Parts: sequence; structure tokens; C-alpha cells
Amino acid sequence: MTASLFLPARQSTRSLSGIPRTGGVDAPAVSCYISSNRSPTAGAPEFGRRRGRATGVELTILGSGSAGNLAFLSTERTRLLIDAGLSKRETLKRMETAGLRPNGLAGIVVSHEHNDHAAHLGALAEEFNAPVYLAEGTREALPEARVLPRVERFRPGHRFVVGDIEMVPFAVPHDANEPVAFRVETQGVKLVLAVDLGFLTGLVKQQLRGCDCLILEANHDTEMLRRGPYPWFIKQRVMSRLGHLSNEAVADFLECDFDGSAAYLVLAHLSQNNNSPEIARLAAEQALERRRARFPLSLVRDPEIRVAPRRAPLAPLRF
Repeated sequence: MTASLFLPARQSTRSLSGIPRTGGVDAPAVSCYISSNRSPTAGAPEFGRRRGRATGVELTILGSGSAGNLAFLSTERTRLLIDAGLSKRETLKRMETAGLRPNGLAGIVVSHEHNDHAAHLGALAEEFNAPVYLAEGTREALPEARVLPRVERFRPGHRFVVGDIEMVPFAVPHDANEPVAFRVETQGVKLVLAVDLGFLTGLVKQQLRGCDCLILEANHDTEMLRRGPYPWFIKQRVMSRLGHLSNEAVADFLECDFDGSAAYLVLAHLSQNNNSPEIARLAAEQALERRRARFPLSLVRDPEIRVAPRRAPLAPLRF
């Protein structure tokens, strides 16, 4: 997505802490550069695609699904964890498996308070001596976040910067206190991590445009969920507009709204009981085939489709 889709940047030297909540699931993003006295930066990073050579940007999904969500994002200068759903031991184990160095972590960014995204936040923040970035609603719902020594609060729809990574948290419909997804921009690379959302709002679709990589929830196959072992009230919750995104919803997006920019499409947060990597991948591939049949010139390239494993790292995405 080009910069023109955002409102003009507003300069600020305030800490993220103490910012009031604002915006809803369809509120547009506001560009707001904030420097914290805990993580000083000289200025907002400049973004420009380095065509023809590697940018040094790398994303590794260490875990995805109800058993625990965590991703490791790095540039040549900055390392971040996104979410904290894996134990300290499991996080270190998977980082070692993926060949990632745990030292020098600039922060842990949290999407919402549910256990599979935040259960081990305190332990990881202590282990890595890293500040935590979260929304006020998430902080209110996480008792341990109130006593962590280094907590920075962001506002959904307002940009913040950690090192040379610019984050845009944006509101998503989910049954949590103030859930967000993240659009990340650094070194000319743009990617979105959007998991745990009941449906694709206009705002979400806007944020998915113009990205090099989309990490998008494909939680369940609707028919498998309906026939599966869950109690009916859980099925209703998962299928609700505050639940989780289905294969069918992702397919509809790819067929009708996907702009074709992304080189990578990662299907994430798959249910163990109500989905499979093969079914999720097939649904996405068939949707793109229907798109090409209906609008032959609408896709510049086919995205490389990957499926995030539940209990092992996904091979690193390099840009």
C-alpha cells in the first residue's frame, strides 16, 4: 500500500505510555511517529525498496495456532518478537532450530491477551530484558503486564517505531479486549500479520493492499467445523464475526479483493481438529485459479503459498 492511503504523519516526542484508546475496527490508520526515552531513535525510518538486492529483512514464524503463536522479525539493526504464546524453553528451542540469535531483542509486540498469544509474556520479557508493546485494552486484560518494568502502550491506528521497524497496529474483530493485527514496514518491505479475526473488515482489506507478504489466518474449514467434535457453543463462537477466519473467507478475499502484490501468502493459525494444511492450501490455490479465470490480467504474479506449522518453525521468509 502506498503512503497516500494513510493520513499525513504527525510528529510527536511523547512516550507511548499513557496514550488513550481510540478507533474501531474500521478506523483508518493515522501516521504517528513516536520516540520513547527507553528506545531512542534519531528519526522516522526512510522506506524505499532496494530492488535487485536483499534488504536484510527476515521473518520466521516460530509457532502458529492454539498451541502458541510467536514470530521473530529482524532487520540488520533490529530484532522483535511478535506475540508471546510459547514458553521460554520452547521459544529458545525453536529459535535455535531456526538458527536465530536471542540476544539484543528490541521488544515484544503483543496483538491481544488470549493465552495462545500472551501467556508467556512476562517470562519472555524477563529472559530477553525487552520492553513490551501492547494496546491499553490488552494491558488491562493482562494482570502481569501491569507489573512489568518496561511497558509501552500503543493506540490502534497509530504508527510507532522500534529501531528501524515501523509498526501499524490496526483493529480487528475478535472476542478480546482490544485486539489488533500488525502492518510492518521496514527497508521498503511491507508485510501484514493478521490472525485471530472473525471477518475481513474494510480496514483490514485496506491494510492488506500493497504488501510483499501476507500472514493471514485460515483457521478452519467450515464444513469440518460443523461436523467436528466441538460443542455447539464453541462452534458458534469460532464461526462468529468475533471468532476466527475460515478457509472460505480467505478464498473469497483472494478471488475478489486480493491486489496481487504479495510475493508470499502464509496461511496461519490452522485448527488441529477442523482444518489441515492440504485443505487450506487447496482452498487458496483454487481461489486464485478462479480469479485468473475471471480476470486474467488482474494478478501480476502468483504468491508463493506457505502454511505455518503448529508446533515447529516455518522456514524463514527473506526479502
